[in-house]
Order: sequence, then structure tokens, then C-alpha cells
Amino acid sequence: MCGSDAPPRLGRMNTHLRRILVVLAATAVAVALWVAAVPVAGVDLTVGATAVGVVPVVLACLVAGLAGWGLRAVLERVTARGGRAWVVIACVVLAVSCAGPLGAGSAAAVLVLLGMHVLVGGILLAGLARR
Repeated sequence: MCGSDAPPRLGRMNTHLRRILVVLAATAVAVALWVAAVPVAGVDLTVGATAVGVVPVVLACLVAGLAGWGLRAVLERVTARGGRAWVVIACVVLAVSCAGPLGAGSAAAVLVLLGMHVLVGGILLAGLARR
């Protein structure tokens, strides 16, 4: 440690902090859209017989964000083009996830849920794809 002025992991810490903030921002946007749609606009947000509440929205966003971050970290370690592979995989996962909201009970619910998927996916793609 002699002669070293900067902490050895400062760059990594900044990347971790930025990625945590990206996951939290995606979650906050989904919650804001849920609040605007359900309590404010009165949209009945159901898929099949299941009502989509705020807790499942938060949990789904956190799981998706943390899983995406984890996959990105693994791909960066095992492949030379981990970032590019991650973007392709993330786009495919986002496209497949958009099929879920199509089973919602109303057109308004479909639009709100698709909006959540696209907004959260877009934030995670843009934020986690950056090096």
C-alpha cells in the first residue's frame, strides 16, 4: 500500500453505486406509474384473477434489476464481449416479458403493464449497459 494515494477499488465502487441507483430508479418509475394508474386513475390492474399490487411491482423490479446486474457481472468475467451479449439477452428477455401483460383484464391494464415493462426494461438496459 506504500505510495498509493487512491483507494484501489474506487472505480468498481462507483460502478456498483451507479448500478444500485439504476435498479432503484427503475423500481421508483414502476411504482410511480402504478400509483398514477391504480389509486389515482382507478385502473383495475389484474392479470387473470390476480390483482397487481404495489408490493409485487416492487419485488418484480428489484428481482429483474438484480438478476440483470448479476448476469452482466458474470458475462463480463467469462466473455470478451460480455456487455454486448448482455444487451442482446436483456432485449430478448424484455420482449418475452411483454407477453405477460397481454393477459390483463382490460385494455387500460394492458397499456399500464406494458408501460411498466418497457419503462423498467429501458431504464435497466440504458443504465446497466453502460460501463
